[in-house]
Amino acid sequence: MERLLENKICIITGAAQGIGREIARRFAEDGAIVYACDRQEFTSHNERIHPLVFDITDAAAVKAAMMQVFKAEGRIDVLVNNAGVVFNRKIGMILREETELMFRINVIAVLELIQLVSRLMARNRGGSIVNIASVTAVLGSPGQVAYSATKGAIIAMTKSAAKELAPQGIRVNAVAPGIVKTERFAELYEANGEKIDERISRIALGRLGTPEDIANACSFLASNRASYISGHILGVDGCASI
Repeated sequence: MERLLENKICIITGAAQGIGREIARRFAEDGAIVYACDRQEFTSHNERIHPLVFDITDAAAVKAAMMQVFKAEGRIDVLVNNAGVVFNRKIGMILREETELMFRINVIAVLELIQLVSRLMARNRGGSIVNIASVTAVLGSPGQVAYSATKGAIIAMTKSAAKELAPQGIRVNAVAPGIVKTERFAELYEANGEKIDERISRIALGRLGTPEDIANACSFLASNRASYISGHILGVDGCASI
């Protein structure tokens, strides 16, 4: 039986840990050749996963890495923009330098990757881009005003890019996770346990999301089974966004 992403050339950012690491693993299991990108050194024991180390805010390094993949493989089929950073600050405590860093990583770097990779995808008349947004951009979240703004920008970017790139056969979608049990979640829970318990109580399916939940959604959107889906924001939040 053919796997969802059989021999697709896939680039995943922020792939050294958490959700990104699971997306890389899921894609490899689904048959993809994965270029797993992160700014920190990491290793993979899966022969289908090839680590690439660079900072996505360094435009020259990004271009060099993407051209390296394109020259080696002859094409890029899928881009998953997963890398991101979050600083939780209430209004009145928001720091400009943290906000600027979030926009550089969560928004500007994503836009620049879309611009670069879509030109390479267009040479083969098709491709799929999956951006990672957040349920906070849909529902809002106290203490996450600046972060929510970056993810709201991702949603707007996804919808506009989908329309602009459709004539070139490139689909653009986003996954909007709810609360996901990652290493980052453990840090947040230690600092804000009671408030997080309240948010969990509002999840209709009664549990936290897992990195596997997000990875499975990304794999579907990246695959040919989603060939008529573009400009969609897929909430993966246990029915917390309704």
